[in-house]
Amino acid sequence: MKLMRIGPVGSERPAMQHSDGTIRDLSSIIDDLSGDALLPASLDKLADIDASTLPVIDSNERIGACVGHVGKFICIGLNYADHAAESGMDVPSEPVIFMKATSAICGPNDDVILPTGAEKGDWEVELGVVIGKPAKNVSEEDALDHVAGFCVINDISERAFQLEHGGQWVKGKSADTFGPTGPWLVTKDEVADITNLSMWLELNGEKVQDGSTKTMVFGVSKVVSYLSRYMSLQPGDIISTGTPPGVGLGMNPPKYLKVGDTMKLGIEGLGEQFQTVVAE
Repeated sequence: MKLMRIGPVGSERPAMQHSDGTIRDLSSIIDDLSGDALLPASLDKLADIDASTLPVIDSNERIGACVGHVGKFICIGLNYADHAAESGMDVPSEPVIFMKATSAICGPNDDVILPTGAEKGDWEVELGVVIGKPAKNVSEEDALDHVAGFCVINDISERAFQLEHGGQWVKGKSADTFGPTGPWLVTKDEVADITNLSMWLELNGEKVQDGSTKTMVFGVSKVVSYLSRYMSLQPGDIISTGTPPGVGLGMNPPKYLKVGDTMKLGIEGLGEQFQTVVAE
């Protein structure tokens, strides 16, 4: 299934994309795509629905983030060896974990707002993993049983805030609109091989990132299992699993976002996003 949330900011309603391409309203079935609605039994019930009987939603309506009421927004840093190299950092021996404020989450096509004082805004196309069943101390073999599905994330960063202002990375990752998420939550049964999905990002029409999940240092099963050792994972938690090379920080000279720039990005089978950069 391709599940979505449609409507104005703060008033999104759950939906699914029908096989005929139309968007169908799920609000008579579930309140939102969040929490218990993402449990395996809940998703099984949604899969049994005849989508053709559901109301059609105008395709021109805003697409919201594909998961609502996110409890944790967890990120994995330097998870592609070639991205670590372009960042001038070593490939980690264990997953690098940092958090991104949930208030950064926005719709996949919403404007990206550069905060006051921003100097070095950057882009990162990433595979998002949405938890669908509580996970604590789970094995790698069982990890995917706890995943509801996958989505596209643009892990927007402000590198000066992240790397030059002291402390942890979270400051450079958490401004409002720094987490475009969606358009779809694609349930895992529709993803044939999560280890080999092409992913890309264009800046002002020029492709700057062109990679694949096959070059991830730590795969999805490893990441979910590893995180579950240090914190419990709950339905609706999102894990952003790292980016391939081609970010602005790694260019020579570095290149950063400016007002008026556009970003178009996507992951094979998971949909596309489009953002315009604006000032705060």
